[in-house]
Amino acid sequence: MLKKMVASAVFAGFAAGLIAAALQFAFVQPVLLEAELYETGALAHLPFGGGNSDATADGHDHGAHSHADAPAGDGGIDFARDGLSVLFTVFNYTAFGLILIAGFALAEFTGKTVTVRSGVLWGLAGFVALHFAPAIGLPPELPGTAAAEVIPRQIWWSATVVATGLGLWLVAFGAGWQQILLAVVLILAPHAVGAPHPAVFTGTPPPELASLFASRALGVGMAAWACLGLLAAYYWQMQADA
Repeated sequence: MLKKMVASAVFAGFAAGLIAAALQFAFVQPVLLEAELYETGALAHLPFGGGNSDATADGHDHGAHSHADAPAGDGGIDFARDGLSVLFTVFNYTAFGLILIAGFALAEFTGKTVTVRSGVLWGLAGFVALHFAPAIGLPPELPGTAAAEVIPRQIWWSATVVATGLGLWLVAFGAGWQQILLAVVLILAPHAVGAPHPAVFTGTPPPELASLFASRALGVGMAAWACLGLLAAYYWQMQADA
């Protein structure tokens, strides 16, 4: 059983990690590089009412423009940075795969059957627990934006992930209205408490760029988790039939 779990998680996590890395390079990294230009002062954002364009560090206005659809900087490939990004993404999704496979095993232990189709739903549930629910209080942040202290954010994020995961499990496998009610309480509790935020929101990147980054990061996460769930369920079934 353990060999089956590890093999399924490694294969699915590696493939999903590569998919996530490719999507990040295509959609997320250009926005991140754009924000770094604002953080370093290479670009300066003019507040609303002060003009409708960005200015470069030399003070010249070059007209309204957006770098969000193309890599910022010189457009070259940083092999060290990009290679480490791929490596860490693959490691992360392999770890996510292990968590997902452990859930498969627990579900089958309770008499539930995991199919490839249901695997996609498992993956989307993982996305909700680890990405979407925490992002309601702590959305993905660009460099150069204000944020609360790290430890309170980590505590809130961890509590939200655990509570949301348990709540989704009760929604899927619970019996009776009491467990459904408990699931609703668990999912809503972290947001009722509220995530830690700085006293004042400030930052060098434009707010439009921050919203674009958050939406793209969540979109990539959803797509990658759906692929992870599908692949994990596929390898899980393949190992079972072997």
